[in-house]
Amino acid sequence: MALFLPPAQDGYLPYWLLLISAVSTANSVQCYLTQTYTARVYSSPLRPVNPLSGRTFGTWTFLSGVVRLYAAYHIADPLLYQLALWTYGVALAHFATEWLVFGTARWGKGLAGPVLVSTGTLAWMLTQWGWYVR
Repeated sequence: MALFLPPAQDGYLPYWLLLISAVSTANSVQCYLTQTYTARVYSSPLRPVNPLSGRTFGTWTFLSGVVRLYAAYHIADPLLYQLALWTYGVALAHFATEWLVFGTARWGKGLAGPVLVSTGTLAWMLTQWGWYVR
């Protein structure tokens, strides 16, 4: 198992990025199979999730997961670190605008997870730039 994990001397952030990448991949598969979980995030009765929006969200989530996977294994590379940072920044902006501007998301369990993960990881990565990027 250790052969597949990022180097241990780099701290916990690479492991976190790897975990979130795996979760993103699983979420992407789910988006192609059903809209049940996506509808928990985008829970506005006025604008329901449809199969196309679910698959689009799944594709976007998978692409973000791929970037995060590369960053997990190349945490010292400033370009990959910045790209991973951008994935969390874009995710936070997306969820915040869907909730606060467009009204397609409501605060609850479905939205709290992505918002907390994107905000927490963004803060973690911004504060640890000097530790990881060499």
